Order: sequence, then structure tokens, then C-alpha cells
Amino acid sequence: MSLKQRLGIDLPILQAPMAGAQGADLAVAVCGAGGLGALPCAMLGPEAMARELESIRSRTRAPINVNFFCHAPPEPDPAAEARWREALAPYYAELDLDIASVPAGGGRRPFDHAACDLLEAVRPEVVSFHFGLPAPELLERVKALGAMVLSSATTVEEALWLEARGADAIIAQGLEAGGHRGMFLAEEITTQVGTLALLPQVKAAVEVPVIAAGGIGDARGVAAAMALGADAVQVGTAFLCCPEATSSRIHRQALMSEAARHTALTNLYSGRPARGIVTRLMRELGPLGDVAPAFPLATAAIAPLRAAAEAQGSGDFSPLWAGQNASGCREVPAAEVVEALAAGC
Repeated sequence: MSLKQRLGIDLPILQAPMAGAQGADLAVAVCGAGGLGALPCAMLGPEAMARELESIRSRTRAPINVNFFCHAPPEPDPAAEARWREALAPYYAELDLDIASVPAGGGRRPFDHAACDLLEAVRPEVVSFHFGLPAPELLERVKALGAMVLSSATTVEEALWLEARGADAIIAQGLEAGGHRGMFLAEEITTQVGTLALLPQVKAAVEVPVIAAGGIGDARGVAAAMALGADAVQVGTAFLCCPEATSSRIHRQALMSEAARHTALTNLYSGRPARGIVTRLMRELGPLGDVAPAFPLATAAIAPLRAAAEAQGSGDFSPLWAGQNASGCREVPAAEVVEALAAGC
């Protein structure tokens, strides 16, 4: 049985879950077009998560992917937080903000039993994870729901690790992909490779289906991935300018401008490497380094800067997540994006 049949979808096209840039509307639209829509839950509290899941189920009975992060929350490090705030202090002063009034804390929830309780009421067909897999007892609960489990791998070693621990399919996330790197076995960026290099290596190493992600923005990209053995593709950036997405006006303008040609991995916005359009903050502090505290603790001090700058029409401090290929970004309904991608299947 093909992966498409196992997922219960018409097209081997998965919409990448994009926390902070989408909700139920995009997932429902992709489902309606024959692909697998996804709901990112890493930034949702229990009430918001329940509301979004209910919205999806009330509008479609098609299979849905519910996505979670499964990172280990870090111990607070006062010295690291102080170093971070010292680096950001000049920007706070520039925008007339009080950095001392900003509470420390994170903005991403790892998957837990409370989230699993909510899933039991919805019983999604697919549950996917970023940064590995949850603890065995949590994974067992997910499997007991009858859900197919997906997770991201950025190296062959990660793919083998996921397969050995129960992943039903693996998302081979190439270096081109926008948003957070799914890397979890090592922190060394030099281990990260492009999709066209990673995909065939992962496909040769594992027995489970493999989904290609990263740099796929049109039918030609889909065809290339399929030619290298992908069982399906996952696409994110191409959906960010659709009316069903919740991307900000500043984000959409950047995606459809020449600025989108220059992306970089940065840990400044969350504390963990993620790909986005290069911003003033990334240029001036350097996109990667040890100035930001551990994931997800960097987010708290960034939020006021982002809000103040965006109110002035600036994306200087905004995480403008994007893959290396934003050429597929158009202000068209998500169904049209799915249709265009499907021409490469």
C-alpha cells in the first residue's frame, strides 16, 4: 500500500505545519484540495488547541496531521538571560521600551499528557513531531489512538533512530527548509545537508516511507523529489501568502520581494537554528552564535521588539521564516497551490 493510501489522501502532498503563521483555515483548505493539512500546536495552549481542532473537524472529515514539538525544556540560566538582554538593550532603548519589565520564559510547549488527552477526543489520523519523538509512554498513547506517527530527520542517523523507535514514516528535512531545523541527535550545523542529498540516503537506509521536505515550491520540485524516491512531499513556504494563512503583512511582503532570496539559519529568535529571511537583527548580531539563550527561552525578550517594530511597519526584529525557495509564494487560495504542486506527482 502506498503512503498516500495509508494516509487516506488523494495527493501525496503534505502541508508543513507552521506555528505562528497558520491555524485551522489553512489545514482545512489543503485537506479540501486532496492533500494532508496540518495544525501546528507548539504555540497553542490547551484551550486554543481544542478550539482549532474542533474547527477543523466541524469543516472536514478528511485526514488531518496534528503537529507537536518534543524538546526537553531547558533549565533557566540567569547568566545566559542577562547576556541576551545586554545584547538586546540598545534595540530596546531605540524603540523606547523597558527591557526590565519583560518576564523571562519560553513560548513553545513540548508534547505532554495534557495534549494527548485532547487528541483522544479528536483522534487525528496523523500525529507528527519535530525534534525527535516523545517519551515512550506518550508515543504509546498516540499509537493507541490509531494515528500514524511522522517525525523529521535531518540526517541518516536521525532517520534510523526514528525508525527504530516507532516512527511510521520519516520526513527528510533538507537544509533548504524554512523554519526550525528538526535536528535532535547533534547540534553541529555541518551535519545538515540539502534535500536532494539527504532524501536518497534516507530512502536507502530505512524501510518506512520517506517524505521529502525543503526547497520544494512548484511541480518541478515535486517531480524531482519523486524521481529520487520520495513517497510524498511536504511543502510549507509556498503556502505562506495564501489568504488562509495567518502570516503578517510584513512577512508576506518580504516573501514576495527580493529579500526572500537571502535566507539564513539563525538561533536569535528562539534559541534553536531555524531558517528565515535575513533581518537587521540577524545582520547586526550574527545569525548564529551563543548570544541567545537555549530554546525556547530567547523568544520572550524578542516579542516586545517585534511588536513595536511591526507597529512601525518594520520587520527588523521579526522571524520571517522562509525556505530557500520562496518562488512559489503567491496570493492565491491554498487549493490552487496544491493543484500546481500536484502537476509534478
